[in-house]
Amino acid sequence: MMSSVKVECVVKVNALVGEGPVWEESEQTLLFVDIIGQKIHRWNPATNQIQSLETADTVGFAVPRRSGGYVAGVGRSIVAVDWSNQKMTSLVDIDEDKPNNRLNDGKVDPAGRLLAGTMGKEERPAQVQKKQGALYSINSDLTVTKHLSQVDISNGLDWSLDQRTFFYIDSLSLTVDAFDYDPNTGQLGNRRVVYHMEEGEGFPDGMTVDAEGRLWVACYNGGRVINIDPTTGVRLQTVSLPATKTTSCCFGGTDYSDLYVTSACLGLDQSESGQQPLAGNIFRVKGLGVKGRPSHSFSG
Repeated sequence: MMSSVKVECVVKVNALVGEGPVWEESEQTLLFVDIIGQKIHRWNPATNQIQSLETADTVGFAVPRRSGGYVAGVGRSIVAVDWSNQKMTSLVDIDEDKPNNRLNDGKVDPAGRLLAGTMGKEERPAQVQKKQGALYSINSDLTVTKHLSQVDISNGLDWSLDQRTFFYIDSLSLTVDAFDYDPNTGQLGNRRVVYHMEEGEGFPDGMTVDAEGRLWVACYNGGRVINIDPTTGVRLQTVSLPATKTTSCCFGGTDYSDLYVTSACLGLDQSESGQQPLAGNIFRVKGLGVKGRPSHSFSG
């Protein structure tokens, strides 16, 4: 089965830090960001066109919004993005007491809540002031709840098929964690470790859950995406990519059988850049034999 897995570079954007891929069902497009390049990108596989929007500050994520357009984490603000006229409007500020923080990864739960986390700004890639970050949820009425503090790099997040488990990554802990999740209230509890990164796997970064409830975790500095069974903590599969700074992943395509993987080129030295000409681009992995699930839109 493994021999049929095919990795191709599909979007050549040379992102400094490509991140946060989201498949948009309605448009059949891939939405993703370049955090440090301060851009939101939208790629149409049918036409191979890329549209881009500059954000004037770091952008940790962009996700579709039920009322139209997107919401994005720009600097320390959750902003509404009107793509048609390329305008952004701040909805709510996060971590106001920590001006050196920025929003990082964010995702919408099945109820339409946005969960998003922060981190201290980087001195160098993956070198941050520790314990500065937090994890928040933003409800449809734009009220903000802080769930965790003392976070190093708030990263990958997704939910189990029954929505009762929330999976979460604080990258520098080198673990993938799970919490009990109440889909009605959004409350978290009973934190536990699902998977410990092994030597050579790098830092756990962005993550997605497939239609069988298994995790796909992008490994920053590991040049791979690993597939984990969260019930057993066993790694089932490893997909190697031609970019060591693999950052995040999502399933997409007409039947959600393609895995899209983002990557970064920021922080590669000259010889590494020479060996990784495709770093910073988006890869599509076919033939994994599993499918993903549609993303959710923010209800606020």
